[in-house]
Amino acid sequence: MSLSVESVIAALMNDTPDLVRWSGAIAKKLRTFNIALEGKSSGNANTDALTLADLTVQELVVSGLRDRSPILRECRLEAEEENGDLDVFNEQAELTIALDPIDGTKQFRDRTGDGYSVMIHLRNRSEVLFSLVFCPEAGPTGTWTLAYDETLKCGPDDTSVSALECLQKMPPIDIATRPNSNKIYLIGFQANDPVNAQKVTDAGLEGFAPDDTPGSIYPLLATGDFGGSLIHSPNIYDYPVSMQIARMLGGNSVWVHNGEAVHFDETWMDDRASMLRLPGIVATADCESKLKILVDLAKDWSQVRYSD
Repeated sequence: MSLSVESVIAALMNDTPDLVRWSGAIAKKLRTFNIALEGKSSGNANTDALTLADLTVQELVVSGLRDRSPILRECRLEAEEENGDLDVFNEQAELTIALDPIDGTKQFRDRTGDGYSVMIHLRNRSEVLFSLVFCPEAGPTGTWTLAYDETLKCGPDDTSVSALECLQKMPPIDIATRPNSNKIYLIGFQANDPVNAQKVTDAGLEGFAPDDTPGSIYPLLATGDFGGSLIHSPNIYDYPVSMQIARMLGGNSVWVHNGEAVHFDETWMDDRASMLRLPGIVATADCESKLKILVDLAKDWSQVRYSD
C-alpha cells in the first residue's frame, strides 16, 4: 500500500521539532567536552570529523522516530552514522526520511564557528518534500529552517513555547522581498575548494569555501544571504535540503555535466567517508541565471571525487 505523503509530513511536523530541539541542546552541551572520535578516512577534514555528539544525537532522533508515530516506521530511513535502531524502518519504502545528526561536524568539533545543525528531511526519488534544520548556536536561542509544500520559514527559536508552536507562529519568508545574493557555497573539491571558489568569483558570482562560509548554508540560502551552492558528489543526508529550498525559490539543482535536474535514482557508497553520495558535481541556485553560470563554469571539471 502506498504511503500518504500528507500523512507522513503531518507526522514529521508534529513529532520532530521537539526531538530536533532536544538533540540540539545535547549537542551544544557535549561540545564543551573533548568528544572527538576516529572512524572516517577520506582524507578531507570536513568529511572525516566525527564526535560522540553525532552518535548521541542520532541515537536520540532515531529512537524518537521509531517510538512516536507508527507511520514513520513505514518509511525508509537513511542516517549518516550507523548507530540506532535502523532495522525497524521499511527498507523498501518509496518515501525516505534522511538524518544528519550533526551537519558541520568539523566546525562543531573544533569550536571554530556556530554553523553546525541537526537536520532531517523527507524525500521520494525525485523531490524533497519536507525539511527541518536547527542550528542550536546560530543566534541567542538557535535558528530554525523549515520547508514543506509552499511554506518556507527561517527564524529564531522561542523556548518559552514548544518547538512546534514556535514554528507554527513563525512568519514565512516572503520570496518577493527576499534579498538577491550572488554568494555561492562550495564543498567537496578536496584541497581545491578555495581555488574553485575563486573561479566562481571570477565567473561573476562570489564563491565561498567551507571555512569562509559564515554559518550553515540552509538558513543562509532560505533568507537570501546566499544564492546557491556548488558541491562535488554531495551526500544524501544534508544536501537535499538545499535542493528543496532552491526549487521553492524558483531555482533548481542540476548536474553540471548534463544540466539534468537532480534525482535520487543513482547513488554510490563512499567507503572512505562511510556515506551515500550522488555522483558528479551538483549546482544549486535560487534562479536560472546563477545556475547557468555555475553549470557553464564546472561542466568540464572532473566528476571523480578522489584522485588517488
